[in-house]
Amino acid sequence: MMAGLLGAPAFVVSAIVPIATPAIAAPKDAPSKDAPRAPVTLDDLFARLKTAKDDAEARGVAQLIERRLDRSGSDTVDLLASRAAEAMQAKDYPLAVELLDRVTVLEPAWAEGWSRRATAFFLLEDQASALADLHKTLSLEPRHFEAWAALAHIYMASDDKTRALAAFRRAEALYPRMGKVHEAIERLSPDVDGRDL
Repeated sequence: MMAGLLGAPAFVVSAIVPIATPAIAAPKDAPSKDAPRAPVTLDDLFARLKTAKDDAEARGVAQLIERRLDRSGSDTVDLLASRAAEAMQAKDYPLAVELLDRVTVLEPAWAEGWSRRATAFFLLEDQASALADLHKTLSLEPRHFEAWAALAHIYMASDDKTRALAAFRRAEALYPRMGKVHEAIERLSPDVDGRDL
């Protein structure tokens, strides 16, 4: 068959034997369908949280952020933190604090460890220690919206409305659809900022 094709005009050959055409190159910026997608970063999730279109989407993104923040990177610390959570469920707050003391010593850069210990201190009615741990949490992860909300509640409990409002506003800036935060801001704003005449 090749011998017959050699003498045939080009258009006949191309009709029988497809001519190899160069593949159209995808733009260098466009990811290929087979190329692995870049992992979603914590920064990406915080950006999505700010622009969530409804409460359900915002809740889903917030849960993803919380899961990321829950990772200590240490099996030992994760075990201690889970035992502390069990102690808190059993209302054994002193044991929870003791376990979380170890967590903060083993992983001092893990913001969530400080946040959890702040919760245990708050449940023990030790507001000064809870405040100190929340400030440490926020120094390590300034976008920790739960810590900002907790800080606001502690300030409210001590009737420091100015600081409470500032903390609620920080929480809302990070998580605009965070439940009840907007209501708290609307309730506090007239007392702190003054009422319109």
